[in-house]
Amino acid sequence: MPRFERRWVVVAFLFLGILVSYIDRGNLSVAANAMMHDFQFSPARMGVLLSSFFWTYALFMIPAGFLVDRFGIRVTYLVGLGLWSVASTLVGFAESFWQLIILRALLGLGESIAPVASIAYIKRNFAEEEQGLPTAIYIGGALMGPAIGTFVGAALLDPLGWRLLFIVTGLLGAAWLIPWAIVAPRHVREAKKADTPAAAPVQWLSVVTTPLFWGVTLGAFFYSYYWYFILTWVPSYLLRVHGYSNLKMGTILSVPLALTAVTSLLAGVVADRVIKRTGAAALTVRKAFVTLGFVLSCTIVILAWLKPGTNLLPLFALSMGGMGFGVSNYWALTHLFSPAQLIGRAMGYQNMVAQLAGVAAPVVTGLLVGNDNRFTTAIVIAGLSPLVAAAVLLLWLRQRNIASFLKAVGHG
Repeated sequence: MPRFERRWVVVAFLFLGILVSYIDRGNLSVAANAMMHDFQFSPARMGVLLSSFFWTYALFMIPAGFLVDRFGIRVTYLVGLGLWSVASTLVGFAESFWQLIILRALLGLGESIAPVASIAYIKRNFAEEEQGLPTAIYIGGALMGPAIGTFVGAALLDPLGWRLLFIVTGLLGAAWLIPWAIVAPRHVREAKKADTPAAAPVQWLSVVTTPLFWGVTLGAFFYSYYWYFILTWVPSYLLRVHGYSNLKMGTILSVPLALTAVTSLLAGVVADRVIKRTGAAALTVRKAFVTLGFVLSCTIVILAWLKPGTNLLPLFALSMGGMGFGVSNYWALTHLFSPAQLIGRAMGYQNMVAQLAGVAAPVVTGLLVGNDNRFTTAIVIAGLSPLVAAAVLLLWLRQRNIASFLKAVGHG
């Protein structure tokens, strides 16, 4: 198969893989209310359980980056997917809080390979001006996964119960293993061979003192806090505060999540075309898309003052669609300051920070909500988080800061 065709086939499988991963990790949010009832969990205890996936997911991001850089994406992805499919399936047989914690932690460990491998492949196989579309396709899987998972999970929850929901989706996800083994690159490094000088040693102390390092760190954390609040607690919010049925909850969330995937794809395509046709700097164009999208996503704060019975679909569509508009270009920015030899580790660090927000958002929200369903403060915190992310990216993600960062990592 010609290189051009083969790389897009691999991108399609990366889309499917990340879609499956988000369905498997999102099942707990869909089933949270039913599980709280069955196990008599408090919101604070459920917040810890919702957070547990992200403990190992965040912890193993950087090790996953080393593995991908060393062994390539084929074998690492196969092992990761096999582990997370087994862990997701076994949740359906769990009988205690600690069994659930262990299985969710194993799920996070297995899934830590997926985002690192995906971004590494795109970095090594697509030129700078064409990275927006494949990144948007990959991000589209991360956005369509929650959309499909929320709708299907909510529709199956009543007839099947939460245990069968985990068993069925876990086993179906494992079916992706065979086609991936066939189509995935078999060699370790997918990058084009080029005569490039050896990089100087990384000056780690200099790296962590650069403005770019802190801009990326804070940007990843605060935008992700919003996202993981939406994915972990909003399903229970709709059930507990607005009195929705499981099916209505799934519908009201799946439509905006699908819109998020569409706007992410469109924003990636449009940004690529703007860069190619105008000759504008990729950094400037992608920052503009990210800023606008993140500002639009802040409109979710309005939710804190809406009364039960209000039509929430337009607000969710605006806020989550805005996040989609910004997020594909946000991750495409990673390519601009990450040398190909370090892309796995750079992506691993950035995603690790993002998952620390996944650790924080469910726990903080669970503590704030309490037994009285007090969601107002939690919604305001989550809604303002993308505004902080946009601000730090505008201030610190600049060309001169990228130059100083690349010098610190030995590629200046």
